[in-house]
Amino acid sequence: MDKDTLIKELEIDPQITFLSLKDFIKKSYENFKKEGIILGLSGGIDSSLTAYLCKEAVGEKNVLALILPERDSEKENIEDAIFFAKKLNIKYKIIEITKYLKNFGIYDLFFLNKLIIPQRIKPIIIKKLSSLYQKETQKPLFFITFNEENKKLDKIVKRINAYYRFKHRLRMVLLYLFADLENRLVVGCTNKTEYLIGFFVKYGCDDACDIMPLLSLYKTQVRKLYEYLGLPKRILEKKPSPDLLPGILDEEVIGLNYEELDLILYALERKLSVSQIAEILKIDEEKVNYVAFLTKRHGNYN
Repeated sequence: MDKDTLIKELEIDPQITFLSLKDFIKKSYENFKKEGIILGLSGGIDSSLTAYLCKEAVGEKNVLALILPERDSEKENIEDAIFFAKKLNIKYKIIEITKYLKNFGIYDLFFLNKLIIPQRIKPIIIKKLSSLYQKETQKPLFFITFNEENKKLDKIVKRINAYYRFKHRLRMVLLYLFADLENRLVVGCTNKTEYLIGFFVKYGCDDACDIMPLLSLYKTQVRKLYEYLGLPKRILEKKPSPDLLPGILDEEVIGLNYEELDLILYALERKLSVSQIAEILKIDEEKVNYVAFLTKRHGNYN
């Protein structure tokens, strides 16, 4: 076993994969006896690919995308979500959720929001704070979600967790509100990589759903399928972001790039040992142990 073999085994037949996912969505739609499909469209690659698959499965007239921005949302992502919905010719609704978050006092949980800081400066400050956190804890930023690494930061960590998780859960509530009003199937957009390591919000808009078509695809496979289908490059080429705090990117939070992460996850799925994986991929065992910890923390590979 070598790295090239792992990479080859991770390759998908995009045409077969597309037809399989399309068929899965169509059958689910029929089995659930729904009158339409609904999903959250963020402007990222996962939700964009999911929206396309849904359109191909049940037709553009039967798909509704909710675009649910708030004041921390990147303008580029909102524009990309609208652009993609129009590209697919599917129905979409834009619901600004800032006022709801304010009513629940969510913005008050994050101390930066209590300061008079221009929005354009916030990403710079947040990146600096994330670097300080990692220096203090000697852990990737993703560990902030576990709330167990540094008691000095305990109160701040709890408030940050509540701050970003509530946003996802509010979006889930809105998705199901419209789903119930219009008898629609709620489709989630989580991919296999993020599900395996727990990089999503429990009971949020990508966890609480009726089906998750991309759950069989690692992130790199999602990219391959998206590219094969000839979908807009502007979404393919931008760096993935949870779009919950300004300036934060997925790979920065996780502490690994998706190519390396997927290879480690696949090797773990193949039941290779930590030492074997480190040797094959020419990386430190610490990285492999970190990914193994994430999967066990989320309940996989136990």
